[in-house]
Parts: sequence; structure tokens; C-alpha cells
Amino acid sequence: MKVKPKKHLGQHFLKDPSICSRIEQHISFHMDCRNILEIGPGTGALTQHILKSNRYEGIYVMEVDKESIVYLNGNFPELSGKIIEGDFLEFDIATLFNNSPFCVVGNFPYNISSQILFRCLEYKELIPEIIGMFQKEVAERISQKPGNKQYGILSVFMQAYYDIEYLFTVDEHVFDPPPKVKSGVIRCRRNNRLTLNCNEILFVKVVKTAFNQRRKTLRNSLKSMTNGLDLPPKFSGERPEQLSVEDFLELTNILDKVS
Repeated sequence: MKVKPKKHLGQHFLKDPSICSRIEQHISFHMDCRNILEIGPGTGALTQHILKSNRYEGIYVMEVDKESIVYLNGNFPELSGKIIEGDFLEFDIATLFNNSPFCVVGNFPYNISSQILFRCLEYKELIPEIIGMFQKEVAERISQKPGNKQYGILSVFMQAYYDIEYLFTVDEHVFDPPPKVKSGVIRCRRNNRLTLNCNEILFVKVVKTAFNQRRKTLRNSLKSMTNGLDLPPKFSGERPEQLSVEDFLELTNILDKVS
């Protein structure tokens, strides 16, 4: 049985075993987590390397494509009872491992890759490690440091809770069908920041407001949130891409006092 990649699902099946092996080998069991959830396994190119490694205590795969699910059931009997037909963006993933931590891995569909990370952030207490394939531009944006135009909202939110490593670049020809862009693999490992030590709802608002007007200085883009307060000189003339996570935390605490 051959599974046809579906454009509306953003499917580009990885067909190079060496790339799949490299991805699996970069799973580091951060915080001693031995459970793993693969998102969008497709025809199991990466899945088979996960199964062969015998390094995991618990394995689930989550897929929305019914044709892929039939293929996985027919070719990977060891996945019996471990294939979840569901949408990661809507599924209560905490139930999979009975509220125990798990690593998220996958060749993520490019059209929802950012949404997958935002969903992971909702379960960050349960997800100590994420290893994923993204469009190269997105992978670079997530891992980018302050001072670069690629640095943005997703960079700040992810780096607030995870240490991000850009692992390697993947060429187009190793996929079926080949995408029009190169891909990048990143690894995100939970940092020691259990809480942000600030009003987290306000933190989200500050970051989004600043980057939604990223060409403006913070003095102007955050004017509606300052209630007439002059921002400290270290912030007022800066643009959002120049601020680290720690800077945004400090700025949030300043604005929290006048909100």
C-alpha cells in the first residue's frame, strides 16, 4: 500500500533513513524523560527508528490522515494501541501518559508548525523536550537570538521556557514530494525557569504588542500600556527585536505597576 501525500495536510514524507536516524539520535532524554509522542508519523520513516532504538518507556504516535493510520497499523504491529487518530492542536495530550512527562518529536507539517509549538507551550510542564523538523526559516526564527530581524514573538515565547538549538539543515530532495524550501531541525529543552516571575498574561500582551509594531520604538509601540509613564532609557528607544527574554520580563514588571 502506498500512501499519497496530501497537500491540504501539508504532508511531505521524509524518505532518507539517515536523516531520520539523526533526528532520533538527538533525543536526549532531557530531565530523564523516557516517554515520546511523535506527531504526524505519516508512513513511519522516523517511527521505525524510534521503535528500533529500544530507548523509550512509552511511545505514542498521533496522526490525522486515515490512510496513514491504515498503513501504520498494517506495517508496525508493535504500535498496536499506540496510534492515536487525532489532531494535536485539539487533543488533551496530558491523558496519553497519565500526566507523566513526554518528549514531542516529528517532521511537523509546515502549515501548522508554529501552532504545534504554541500548543506545546500550553503543556510545557509535561514536555521537557521537543525535537522537530520545520521550514528552515521558521527553525531559524525560533532559535534566533536578540538583535536579528528573524527574532520575534515565537522566539521570545519559546526561549522563555526552553533552550533552543538549531541542529542541522535538510535539503528538499529527501522528501516526497519535495518542498519548495529547505528544512531545519531544532531541539528545545526545558530550562530552569519554572515560572516567569511576572504577570504572565501581561507578558504575553507586552511581547505581542511590541512585535506587532516592530518598526516602532517601544516608547511608541507600548504607549497605550504605560499610562503616561516614561519607560527607562534602556527600553524607550529600543525596538522589540533588541530585547532578550530577561528584558521583556523586566519590562513586564515595570508595566505591571502602572496597569
